[in-house]
Formats: sequence, structure tokens, C-alpha cells
Amino acid sequence: MNQEPHQSEAEDFAREDMQPDYQFDYTKAKPNRFAPKQPDGSLVVILEPDIAQVFSTPDAVKRVLRALIATMPPVGTHSRNTPE
Repeated sequence: MNQEPHQSEAEDFAREDMQPDYQFDYTKAKPNRFAPKQPDGSLVVILEPDIAQVFSTPDAVKRVLRALIATMPPVGTHSRNTPE
């Protein structure tokens, strides 16, 4: 005796009640009081899945970025060879 799975009334209501698109006013957003505080000057970056597979920890990302920064010219120098 096979019965098809039955959705609950709550699931049916949730689907009917969902709008296809929502517009959020992020100017009224408040910080998540439960999230850990980030140090001043920090920047949060979302890694794409292929990159996150290679750099799976924050320390791994920081090590590679710091190694890359060490190979770059100091900030504020011009890399163009144009006369002034």
C-alpha cells in the first residue's frame, strides 16, 4: 500500500503566502546582536565555492593574501611609465 507524501497544512499555507519577490529597505537594518563583533577596519568577503574548497579557513586566505601583498609595490606608488 503506497501513499504519496502529504504536505502539512502549514507547508501549503507557507507556499501560498510567499511572494515572488521581496524588497528590503537595508537602511533600516540593525546589526545582529548575536553575531561576534568584527575588529575595526575588518572586511568580510564571501568566497565563491571553487575558491572556498582550496582556502577552507580564514588563516589560509590570510596567508596567501599576505604573500601576494609582499610581492606588490608599496601602496601609493605609480606603476605607469608616463612622464608628468
